[in-house]
Amino acid sequence: MKDDRPDNDAPAGSSHAAHRRPAGHGHDTPAQGGNTPRGRGRSKAVFVLPVLAAALLAAGILPRLSASAQLTAQVNAQAKMAVEVVTPRAAPATQELLLPGSVMPYAEASIFARTSGYLAHWNSDIGAHVKAGDTLAIIQTPELDAQLRQARADEATAQANANYANVTAQRWQDMLKTQSISQQEVDTKVSDMLAKRAMLAAAQANVVRLAQLVSYEKVLAPFDGVVTARNVDIGALVNAGGAAGTPATGELFHVAKTSTLRVYVNVPQDDAPYAQSGTPVYLTVQQFPGKHFVGSVVRNAGAMDPSSRTLRVEVDVDNHEGLLLPGAYAQVHLLLKSNTAALDVPVSTLLFRPNGVDIAVVDSHDKVALKTVHIGRDFGTHLEIISGLAATDRVINNPGDSISAGQPVQIEQPNSHN
Repeated sequence: MKDDRPDNDAPAGSSHAAHRRPAGHGHDTPAQGGNTPRGRGRSKAVFVLPVLAAALLAAGILPRLSASAQLTAQVNAQAKMAVEVVTPRAAPATQELLLPGSVMPYAEASIFARTSGYLAHWNSDIGAHVKAGDTLAIIQTPELDAQLRQARADEATAQANANYANVTAQRWQDMLKTQSISQQEVDTKVSDMLAKRAMLAAAQANVVRLAQLVSYEKVLAPFDGVVTARNVDIGALVNAGGAAGTPATGELFHVAKTSTLRVYVNVPQDDAPYAQSGTPVYLTVQQFPGKHFVGSVVRNAGAMDPSSRTLRVEVDVDNHEGLLLPGAYAQVHLLLKSNTAALDVPVSTLLFRPNGVDIAVVDSHDKVALKTVHIGRDFGTHLEIISGLAATDRVINNPGDSISAGQPVQIEQPNSHN
């Protein structure tokens, strides 16, 4: 029998549920799904994922790009060598050359006896200032005095004989005029007269000789100076040319002229052309710190010493104050003047190459140019450049041995050297 009741026992979601869903819409549409929480999450992911990917990509690439740019800049910088340049300056016209020197007296003499006898008295001891002609000592020579008296007597005899012979010869010449005597007798008397005159001249010469020896009894100072040695005492037997008790030296006194002093220095070959007569000089000694003793070059040897390659130069120094002592050691400061214009650069700028001395400069294109130069005076840490360099050149300081012409460089710290 057919049951006319509604089918209430049908399961949920069967034909009843199907009746509530429109046909053909078994899944939610995007528009419809967006209204749900799950749909909204999917919409945000669509936008966040590309942004996150771009951020991650930027975080990885940008540092690499920056590092690459820095590396490129560093390589470009290293391609040009960084150098420091200095500007040449004008070399000083006057250079002070310091040399050691030995102070010597302007003149000195060893005083010897010229006659033999005993020393009767001495007047000057060591350190005494004497004038030219002052008597230093007196020698007693009794034998010489007797010889002089005898010589003068012989001179008087020769003078008398010469006078008599002269009168006799004159008389015989007068008698010859009257033919009272022969010519031969006259000639004999004339010859005798001439002989007597010669004997007189010899006697006079002997008197002069002995008188000169007697004058040597007084030992005199040859010039103004200081007695630096006395080697004899009263009563000593003095021999001509020597002194008793001092056979090695034979000098009685030693006198030195100290108002002006001589100083000899050996100037190196490079500086020898500047050490000419008139070059100003001053001396310094340890005993008088800060005091300058002024002098000047008066002469030089005119030839180089082949063993030392130096020029011997004499310097005269005024010592009227008497402060400098002969034989002392002194520092000699020569003020050498150059008449040629030159440039001055540090020693650290030089390059010693087989072809000579070079200096590296930076040209207008910031590239290295090598210039061969000629060195003049040596100032210690600086040198004089005579030729090969211009005052406007940018000189590379401390160049490497491997530097070459045409090499690009970058100036690091340009300045003028002090």
